[in-house]
Amino acid sequence: MRAPIGDFDNARPAPEVLDQLATPVAAAVRGWEGPVPADQLLYVDTDPEKADTAVFAETYGKDLLETSANCVVVAAKQGGVRTLAGCVVLSSARLDVNGAVRRGLGARKVSFAPHETAVGETGMEYGGITPIGLPADWPLLLDAETAALPWVLIGSGSRRGKLIVPGKALATLPGATVVEGLGLRG
Repeated sequence: MRAPIGDFDNARPAPEVLDQLATPVAAAVRGWEGPVPADQLLYVDTDPEKADTAVFAETYGKDLLETSANCVVVAAKQGGVRTLAGCVVLSSARLDVNGAVRRGLGARKVSFAPHETAVGETGMEYGGITPIGLPADWPLLLDAETAALPWVLIGSGSRRGKLIVPGKALATLPGATVVEGLGLRG
């Protein structure tokens, strides 16, 4: 099957390739519920050596520069309590950590979670972390631009392979809140 975005000829419904997904991502796909059917979550095989955004777009399609999103794990502190959260923002934008993220989480201080924490707490590989399969009790802030896309390319939980999903599917994930201005341009 041809993918709806990018230059991928090998798109397959994610429920058919659970063995290619990180364990928490496979579990989330297996238990998928909501208005978007699980077979609309598409998996495409990609070369982990070409994961850098510019090289990735050159290899798999220039349209991916505006249709790819990153899932960033942040640590928020408020009243001595630390909370981990996922934030999804277009790859062409940078995450507004000190503004929209801080306000969205109601935190006094927010920072990027350390590499070891992000990997250890998600059960996913760094560079492949995705909102699908994050711990269900985590807040998930989703940039409004990403949620509005017909199709968005996100991680699969590992550096090899990506998921292409309808943007509206991300808004139905556990703990998801759509936030205007989560991503800053320029």
